Amino acid sequence: MVTSEWAVPNTIEGGLKAENLANRYGNRLHFWDLRKRKRISSVTLGEENRMALELRPFHDPTKLMGFVNIVVSTKDLSSSIWLWYHEDGKWNAEKVIDIPAQPLESGLPEILKPFKAVPPLVTDIDLSLDDRFLYVSLWGIGEVRQYDVTNPFKPKLTGKVELGGIYHRKNHPSGAKLSGAPQMLEVSRDGKRIYVTNSLYVAWDNQFYPEGITGWVVKLNADPNGGLKLDERFFVDLKNARAHQVRLQGGDASSDSYCFA
Repeated sequence: MVTSEWAVPNTIEGGLKAENLANRYGNRLHFWDLRKRKRISSVTLGEENRMALELRPFHDPTKLMGFVNIVVSTKDLSSSIWLWYHEDGKWNAEKVIDIPAQPLESGLPEILKPFKAVPPLVTDIDLSLDDRFLYVSLWGIGEVRQYDVTNPFKPKLTGKVELGGIYHRKNHPSGAKLSGAPQMLEVSRDGKRIYVTNSLYVAWDNQFYPEGITGWVVKLNADPNGGLKLDERFFVDLKNARAHQVRLQGGDASSDSYCFA
């Protein structure tokens, strides 16, 4: 069993101040022997990184590896994706994707004005059931990305859709305003559909999107050979209800229902 170590500060300033986090937590993975109820190993994911948030193990039980996202770097506001794996009798972790912050002078919420940049804020990742594609949400910038992870040590960017965000501010083709940005992702078991919701949690929602967030769900269509496209006919307006995450009837790529197929 593997667990991530993360802490969510109430503000990004809190997340970037060494006196608050003291570089002591929020950036490690712990590996456990459940039969012995004992931690057997720990791996640090860069001293400057904070919030190792989502663990996505490979669905193939013969592959002792998976991905974890780092929400923000205290050094440069970047986000990153790390591959954890077992090799030569020990657990390892390696950064395989680095996503830089985007410079921006105007239109920033108060919380980001001192930095003059928009952090990607990768808050969710999801791995398709065939372990071929990794989907990444950039809640700060306003993107969903698709990476081909056939070679998990060298992911290749194969698709991107812009939705909302502090940086892109891209609305839905229907004309609906997309407040907030892509947050949680749910990938269908056939790998053809990705459902996207937009709220993280209220303390961060209100600071990064002070104009307010109304809940929405959109759908992306995935090409089996790589590529992403927004379904222009699909838009669910949840109005004042903030949508954090959805689950698909019959199971999805991040639930355990595939075990019983």
